[in-house]
Amino acid sequence: MVAFADLSLSFLFGLSGLTARHDDTSSESHHPEHVVRSPVCEQIASEVSSSSVVYYPGAYFQSSSYQYFKDNYHWSASSTQKSQCTFEPTTADDVAIALRILGQTQTEFGIKSGGHAANAGFSSTPGVQIAMYSFSDVVYDSTAQTATVGTGLLWDDVYVALQPYNVSVVGAKVTGIGVGGVVLGGGYSYLTNQHGLGFDNVVSFELVLPNGTVTDVSDSTNPDLFFALRGGFNNFGIVTRVTVKTYPQSLVWGGRISYSHDQWDGATAAIAHYAENLTDTKASIYNTYNYVAGVAEESTILFYDAPIRPYDIFEDFLTAPHIEADIGTRSYVNLVQSLPLNVTSNLRSVFHWVAMEEVTVPALDMIANETLFWGAALEEASAKIISYDVDIYVPTLYDHVASPTAYPASRAKGYSFIEVYYGWSDAQFDDVIFQAVNASAQHMIQALTDLGQDIADVPVYPNNAPPNTTLERMYGVNVPRLQEIKKAVDPDNIMGLSGGWKF
Repeated sequence: MVAFADLSLSFLFGLSGLTARHDDTSSESHHPEHVVRSPVCEQIASEVSSSSVVYYPGAYFQSSSYQYFKDNYHWSASSTQKSQCTFEPTTADDVAIALRILGQTQTEFGIKSGGHAANAGFSSTPGVQIAMYSFSDVVYDSTAQTATVGTGLLWDDVYVALQPYNVSVVGAKVTGIGVGGVVLGGGYSYLTNQHGLGFDNVVSFELVLPNGTVTDVSDSTNPDLFFALRGGFNNFGIVTRVTVKTYPQSLVWGGRISYSHDQWDGATAAIAHYAENLTDTKASIYNTYNYVAGVAEESTILFYDAPIRPYDIFEDFLTAPHIEADIGTRSYVNLVQSLPLNVTSNLRSVFHWVAMEEVTVPALDMIANETLFWGAALEEASAKIISYDVDIYVPTLYDHVASPTAYPASRAKGYSFIEVYYGWSDAQFDDVIFQAVNASAQHMIQALTDLGQDIADVPVYPNNAPPNTTLERMYGVNVPRLQEIKKAVDPDNIMGLSGGWKF
């Protein structure tokens, strides 16, 4: 996709996942006198430790208001809300205190890791916004070959911290994505062909249960909850840290190459040839057919997990006519961070997801036509960016996990995928856009079915499912089991006070 997060806000205010606490901790700074303070927020502030902080809205120039603004800010404008206050906990015990108070008072809350959720209210709230920034540790264990990372981090931060050890992890493939959404939602990566999804590589979670208990969850300590957390998001408590497998990481070869509309035939042929011949799991590509401000362009991210590429696997991309290329040997984090920023931030956003058994020229031509049709059709609905992305994986991508996960319900067969992204500016067109993205997905499913592909019932990836997608459409036969686990760990439905997909 072209939905690369905007980090300019982070650079301006020093708001990365490794944000240091500011020194201005006076009650006057945190509680401007003209702000009507929520009693719930005041109770949280009075009961948590002094290292955890509650912030209120106030004059924009005040340091506390910078923190409040940062805590509420989301990459997608449709996800950002004004909360009663924001809460930055520093310990799992303080998270537990806040959960107890929120449950007792039945106060809505949001849980923000990186803030890249597109669906409104999934990680934001008009109630109490919990921002996990202070959980920013990265601890590498060379003996166990694992890393324990805080859910307040961006994957950029994790890659940078592990780079001196020449190891990496299976996380986000673009910059600006938080740890939480990947380890709880899925995580398709450049390393997925080798190592599976992001949450396939989770060893254990540090979880604050809705009753306030802080516990470590793994396949051996609680297999039901370990199953549910990997794909079940925030239904079962708040994850503060996660331990994941690490893998040796050398320099990689790759980068971005782009094609103008009149060069799409060459790009499409290269994509289809790559998909037909893909057997090397070190290879990965990420293709985006884009319509931006009336201009159609295709970009492909080429990736090979070694300093030097095999000669033939990417050759068609390089020899086809193209308008620009930034490709070479670089560090893994440099490849992730070299992608374009500021393209889609602060737009209203929606995603969709369609599976593919085969990535062929007729299928790609259909996808290209969808891009052009909806790009032009939605311009009057304030659409700024229409993107249809083709993610190609080996059929064995789901074979890298020892126990079942909430998503996908079946791992018998792997697929490639079409990831749809629409970005628009005017809220009055929300329903128009949602209807369009659903219509496009249904049209593509029918077109692929007509091409002989049996993909109509393949689950939608929850991280890219649009609003009002049913649980059954994402989790299939796993829904009843997930509902039973939810009842067992959260009988009072405290986590139902937060947003997201709910069991």
